[in-house]
Amino acid sequence: MSCKTAEDVSDRFQASFFAMCRLHAFQWDALETELKASSEPSGVILDILKKTCLHSICCKTPPSVRYRRLFLLELIKRHERTAAEPLDELYDALAEVVGAEEEPVCYKTYLLPSGEPVSLEENVAFISEGTTGLVTWEAALYLSEWALENPHVFAGRTVLELGSGAGLTGIVVCRACKPTKYVFSDCHESVLQRLRNNVHHNGLTEHGNPKSVSACVEELVWESVSDEQLQRIGADVVIAADVVYDPDIIGCLVRLLAKLLVFKKEQHLEVYIASTIRNPRTYDCFRDELEKAGLKHLVITHPVAHIFPYTRAATIEMLKLHC
Repeated sequence: MSCKTAEDVSDRFQASFFAMCRLHAFQWDALETELKASSEPSGVILDILKKTCLHSICCKTPPSVRYRRLFLLELIKRHERTAAEPLDELYDALAEVVGAEEEPVCYKTYLLPSGEPVSLEENVAFISEGTTGLVTWEAALYLSEWALENPHVFAGRTVLELGSGAGLTGIVVCRACKPTKYVFSDCHESVLQRLRNNVHHNGLTEHGNPKSVSACVEELVWESVSDEQLQRIGADVVIAADVVYDPDIIGCLVRLLAKLLVFKKEQHLEVYIASTIRNPRTYDCFRDELEKAGLKHLVITHPVAHIFPYTRAATIEMLKLHC
């Protein structure tokens, strides 16, 4: 097996580890193949260890203690199968997490194609069986990947994101697509505070300059947003991911989208909505409401490269809206 293949395996492990993917989703078979083919299986394991638990990202923005412990135990099990001498670094890393106290927050980190990390603060209480419920992020990850392939949509423009959540898509757009201004928005105070933490942690501020984006977080209540607030934001592009999940909020969401499109009809506002279709009835309701509001939509069918580690088992649909 070539050095390139070993590097590919360790890089995939690194991406999955920092994104806190379910452990059974790791490419253990590929690792087993590499270990059997290698004359130095301990070196393969050590390389993975250096790119995960011993990496600087793990020191600064670590996954949960429990997740790291489960990962190390699985890595040790795979190494022991090779009958190689025990690897001290593995057991030292395990001893560190066994004795560590779980913090209230941990971090899920996604690596951009450039290698630059996007780290999101997570509440440990939401984590179960080594996962942070990645399913809720599928459309946000998909929209982020689409943005990376279509930076021209955002470059030099003012972007408003509806329902930003933890801020993944917006941080990716700010890092890689060069908008002039990016407005993250949500309506719940606890979500807004976590969002502010993540925006600040990833080095984004309101004080942009010709070489950086101006990024801010706003409370935006769909039912009561004012024309003055929308005018002040002055969006050229509006995006949202995973906002079509509750039939009770579809009406106010569509009314807001209609207001935005009518408000900037002359400026040709672009609106993109990415949705994980978990309940077809709810999604059909959304499309029906768009039609009733006189909003046309185009399904974006161009395939998007799979950059981040997550499953695409569910159907994800991207719509571009216009009047």
